[in-house]
Amino acid sequence: MGWDPRGDKLAKNVIKLRPGPRDGISTRFLDMIGGMVALGAVMYIFPEAARWLVFPFVLLGWLVSLCLHEFGHAYAALRFGDTTVRGKGYLTLDPLLYTDAQFSILMPMVFLALGGLGLPGGAVYLDTWHMKAWQRAWISAAGPIATAGVLVVLLIIMAIIPGLATRPVLWASLSALAMLQVSALLYNLLPVPGLDGYGIIEQWLPITWRETGRRMMPIGPMLLALVFIALPVVGSQFYTAVYATSKAVGIDPRLIGMGLRMFQFWRF
Repeated sequence: MGWDPRGDKLAKNVIKLRPGPRDGISTRFLDMIGGMVALGAVMYIFPEAARWLVFPFVLLGWLVSLCLHEFGHAYAALRFGDTTVRGKGYLTLDPLLYTDAQFSILMPMVFLALGGLGLPGGAVYLDTWHMKAWQRAWISAAGPIATAGVLVVLLIIMAIIPGLATRPVLWASLSALAMLQVSALLYNLLPVPGLDGYGIIEQWLPITWRETGRRMMPIGPMLLALVFIALPVVGSQFYTAVYATSKAVGIDPRLIGMGLRMFQFWRF
């Protein structure tokens, strides 16, 4: 999800409730990477047992991608002069420092489990009042760029793993995870307050539109997700675009479907 321009005042209130940030990459993030690699290795070596590991594998992969997305916003802000991101711990990739766990982690997990929608997660509170309009736009774009980077890495992994075609469960899991990056990328680029697509263009909108957009930022992404669920026609159009884009970048729709079915094991 996008960054929040409300800045230090709100950020300080949030950070007071959390452990102090550490230097370097957080152990939580490294543990998620290690867990994902370990699960992938087991799925490759023991393909007969792989289907029972799809859920934790995809879940960990999605959490890793959320952290990298928010890191992209924070790093871009740092490059443009917001040194407060270091003290807030945003550069550590710690998922618990990207706002609160309810909206940053729990709600995206719920939507992921229910509908296979890659709902963007948390937000980082940045100090951007002194920045130029194009710099704010770049900060908004940095999150989707990071998500696109994760997608590219997954495509490369699928291309270089030897004998992946003989490991259909692992292949399907990677395909589903890659599709979730596509869905998050397309969703996040929609010009809805609270999403990065809106943040990219916000600086050039009329002041009255921006004031309304600021009020809508906390609830905009969730309202849009609910619209997709409540209005199947709208959701269907979005998923059609997601699958078309996924196919265009080389992800087999059949493998995506297989991966999602195994991920949502309780529905079948």
